[in-house]
Amino acid sequence: MSRPLPDRDRTSPDLLTGWGRTAPTAARVTRPRTVEQVAEALSRAGGRGALARGLGRSYGDAAQAAGGLVLDCTELTGPVRLDTVRGEASAPAGTSLGRVLAHLLRRGYFVPVTPGTGHVTLGGAVAADVHGKNHHADSSIGAHVRSLTLVTPDGRVRALGPDGDGSELFWATVGGMGLTGVVTEVTLAVFPVETAYMRVDTDRTAGLDATLELMSRPGADRRYSVCWVDLLAGGGAMGRGVFARADHARLGDLPSTLRREPLRHRAGSVLAAPPWAPPGLLNRWTVGAFNTAYLHAAPRRRRGEAQPVAGFFHPLDAVRGWNRMYGPHGLVQYQFVVPFGAEDTLASVMEDLSRAGAPSFLTVLKRMGEPTPGPLSFPRPGWTLAVDLPADLPGLGRLLDGLDQRLLAAGGRLYLAKDSRASAETVHAMYPELPAWRRVRERADPEGVLVSDLARRLRLV
Repeated sequence: MSRPLPDRDRTSPDLLTGWGRTAPTAARVTRPRTVEQVAEALSRAGGRGALARGLGRSYGDAAQAAGGLVLDCTELTGPVRLDTVRGEASAPAGTSLGRVLAHLLRRGYFVPVTPGTGHVTLGGAVAADVHGKNHHADSSIGAHVRSLTLVTPDGRVRALGPDGDGSELFWATVGGMGLTGVVTEVTLAVFPVETAYMRVDTDRTAGLDATLELMSRPGADRRYSVCWVDLLAGGGAMGRGVFARADHARLGDLPSTLRREPLRHRAGSVLAAPPWAPPGLLNRWTVGAFNTAYLHAAPRRRRGEAQPVAGFFHPLDAVRGWNRMYGPHGLVQYQFVVPFGAEDTLASVMEDLSRAGAPSFLTVLKRMGEPTPGPLSFPRPGWTLAVDLPADLPGLGRLLDGLDQRLLAAGGRLYLAKDSRASAETVHAMYPELPAWRRVRERADPEGVLVSDLARRLRLV
């Protein structure tokens, strides 16, 4: 029999936002610790519905439910269980990916996919079908989920896998933004590594054409690759960047000083961003100066550098609360994918952002490979660009609305886990499998209990 929820969990109201700190809404918050408490919470959702929430790293309104009940799942934690025979790791869905990674590294294993932060729960990673620097080689995390446990609003606890009975609901859950049920347990395929380091090659590029050419070379097909792009550089220098590609370092790749403790996970020191930043701190001049300094600090060409896992995959995790640097109005992350062959569209979008003086110090370009079968999963083969922008940038809404239509015409799409402002009509056109996803979801939640601010705004449910 499950323990009753504490009184504070029954009535606690909270003002919730995404990582972008825009459009806060209030909801009752409960913090279940067991599967039984999850089912009990869903049974008392009320007229405004319920939604699971992890560590709040969706940028927009995907983990908010105005006036409803939000299940803060970060207390659904427990031991990480590694099965070296099967090459699998299992953990409760409230466990952070960073914690899973640290546990595995000490034992010589690694997660199949990690996004740009370790501060995302396993349940959130599945709900957003997160991708990383290795999508071109390994797809997104959904391709590596061996099984998951899902609690649906009728109280049923379902064990689901990618094949056989329940596979349709499994794939609707992968990338389904938490709208098919509450994930409470995840089992991932994992693989062995010799060290907690990456062997990284770095190249500085002179402009977008050079960047795309280098990223398209067969020799660039390392397991992981990513390019930081200077969006504010003008003319032929627009799209210049720092391209890094990497594989997991073997013991023999490390200098002798690191071979003594090759599996030591060096998370790095954590600095705190200022608790408050004035509006306009990040503008085209301050960010332009940063971008120029960052570019010239990078090597023109360097091979085989040993970098700690944390520094390569999660550099911004070393700055706690870095989103506050965008000021009180918050930030918008604009992430899209366009298919290979639509490089002209990619270039024109970047040029428009550059002409608008979009002050993005974090602009990241990656290649994407094969998608998962998830109907709402974001990745598709092509180029994905992620741009962080101050939410109070003049004319931003009009600019992005126009870019949406250009991307749609080119066969592109936006990432729902990052979106905070797109229209329902645009998103429906970008995700043609949405009706099929809805049919699966309605069988799992016929009363429409599961809902989010994102789902209401985009009319997903």
